Amino acid sequence: MDCYQTLLSRRTIHDFRPDPIPEAALLRALEAAIRAPNHKLTNPWRFTRMGPAVRHEIVALAVALKSQTRALSPPAEAGLRAKLSSAPELLAVSQRLDADLARRHEDYASVSCAIENLMLALWSEGIGSKWSTGAVTTHPSTYGLLGIDEAKEEIVGFVWIGFALNIPSTPRLELDAVYRQTL
Repeated sequence: MDCYQTLLSRRTIHDFRPDPIPEAALLRALEAAIRAPNHKLTNPWRFTRMGPAVRHEIVALAVALKSQTRALSPPAEAGLRAKLSSAPELLAVSQRLDADLARRHEDYASVSCAIENLMLALWSEGIGSKWSTGAVTTHPSTYGLLGIDEAKEEIVGFVWIGFALNIPSTPRLELDAVYRQTL
């Protein structure tokens, strides 16, 4: 797929097929991720690939956290567990924290660009992804499960990766609604 077509066609995937993704495709996508724009070349991104045991714990934590905000019926809990477990791969993407707050702000932008590069590289090979945040990504237990020192790194989000079960349509505003030019 050419770059322009990849940019225009990429979608956030919510439902994944169980097929494993090729290891080489994931590594190529990570190589693309670390080529993101990065002022001062601080390389602030860190990627943690979750194995089956940790994923099981992450799913259990996410269900427990959701249960704190509302009661989950057994079918709702089973549905949530299935949704959280459906992608064959799950990465936590974190940012190495710089002491300088201005640098930290710029590094966050770079990590966000790295996530987009990752997602676009995957999409160019027919592999879907979803960047998500929420209670489980910021919970102290998540940091412990992933071996991330929250004094040194901040989790920016999780990226769920796999082949799409279906590709949603995503309505966007027309360009003239978001673009302006001055004299």
